[in-house]
Amino acid sequence: AADCAISFQSLLVLGLVAAVCLGLNLLFLTVYLICLCCCKRDQDAETKRPHSCCVTWMAVTAGLICCAAVGIGFYGNSETNDGVFQLLYALDHANQTLTGIDSLVVASTTLQMQGGLEQHLVRLNELLASRGDYVQTLKFTQQLAGSIILQLQGLPAWRGVSADLTQLSGQVAYVEYYRWLAYLLFFILVLTVCLLACLGLAKHSRCLLVMMLCSGLLMLVLSWASMAVDTAAAVGTSDFCVAPDKFIMNQTDDEISAEVVHYYLYCDQSLSSPFQQALTVFQRSLTTMQIQIQGLIQYALPLFPTAEKDLLGVQQLLNSSETSLHQLTALLDCRGLHKDYLDGLIGICYDGVEGLLYLGLFSLLAAAAFSTVICAAPRAWRQLAGRDRDYDDMDEEDPFNPQARRIATHRPPRGQLRSFCSYSSSLGSQSSLHPPAQTVSNAPVSEYMNQAVLFGGNPRYENVPLIGRGSPPPT
Repeated sequence: AADCAISFQSLLVLGLVAAVCLGLNLLFLTVYLICLCCCKRDQDAETKRPHSCCVTWMAVTAGLICCAAVGIGFYGNSETNDGVFQLLYALDHANQTLTGIDSLVVASTTLQMQGGLEQHLVRLNELLASRGDYVQTLKFTQQLAGSIILQLQGLPAWRGVSADLTQLSGQVAYVEYYRWLAYLLFFILVLTVCLLACLGLAKHSRCLLVMMLCSGLLMLVLSWASMAVDTAAAVGTSDFCVAPDKFIMNQTDDEISAEVVHYYLYCDQSLSSPFQQALTVFQRSLTTMQIQIQGLIQYALPLFPTAEKDLLGVQQLLNSSETSLHQLTALLDCRGLHKDYLDGLIGICYDGVEGLLYLGLFSLLAAAAFSTVICAAPRAWRQLAGRDRDYDDMDEEDPFNPQARRIATHRPPRGQLRSFCSYSSSLGSQSSLHPPAQTVSNAPVSEYMNQAVLFGGNPRYENVPLIGRGSPPPT
């Protein structure tokens, strides 16, 4: 109990260390954001370009770290799941072995000896009552059966251990299922937030940037929480793996003797089995009973034909008990349970701990990635604000100003100016009116036509020959 209390306190200390790391990380981000807000930058183009490149490189770095973290996390989650399932398989196989031992001892042997064999012997005593030697043989057989029952009762009862293993297996399977599912959803959430950050920086959207900042803070807290859980689980499992034998002996001290537990944990062939004496008595008693019943069948059956059914029934029960003895000897051997014990240790202490370490690395990389995203968000916001200020400083009549294009869509079109040449030519077409005097111009034809088009009118080609000739105006 003292060791468990010390281990629990150690795990709490590790959780507090992760909480302190989270606080330091948030403090660093707060100081960084305050310094960024208080820092003054020049607004010329030369100073904007390096900040734009800085935001881009920060976004790329955060994306790469997120991808690497998710890849490592998937591998760690798979390794942990494999280790836990190997442990569950070992627990189930060991549970089947212990259940088989109990069923052979109780159902196949004890009940047969106390129930069926006793009934046959009682009837045989009545049938063979006239022969004292045969009755003595039956009593001796009954004594041997009682000796077998006494030896079987001295074997350890595995019912409590089997129930504990069943409960432990169910709890481990339940926790592992939700742990695996939670980490899978966590990986998907990390990728979603990274995609949101990339979209916010690429689309230059303030809404996406705000969502990115809030999601980054949430994911930062979740990453450090995951780091605390992974570290505590890895350290606790490592403490168990340092001395698993001592832990198991302490847990089974009330139900199983230390000699039996030591036999299965170490499986040293130089040591004798604690069940050797009981199995030897069982074998010798069973062999003696078979010899006695075989003698009765050979000598008493010709004299008492009515005893054939009971004698053959006793012989069949003894043969069944011999089969159960061989099965029981194989199940009680240390090699089977010791192999399950080693398989469970390998699963939880190697694959499980390795997967937890990779999950801790994933949490650390995810925290670094989201810290980078949070640092990049204010720079991207200031870059968008500076770009909007530059748009406001531009001339609204500039056709290359993006805001001027948006403004132009809301303004009504100006009315077209009628061409002066068209107006004068329309006057000249009337016979009663003379056109106004035109000035002498040496401008080329193309220049004249361009000027007419710019003023919104169409060039009058009947006046083109008079341009650039230096002739007097028409009368």
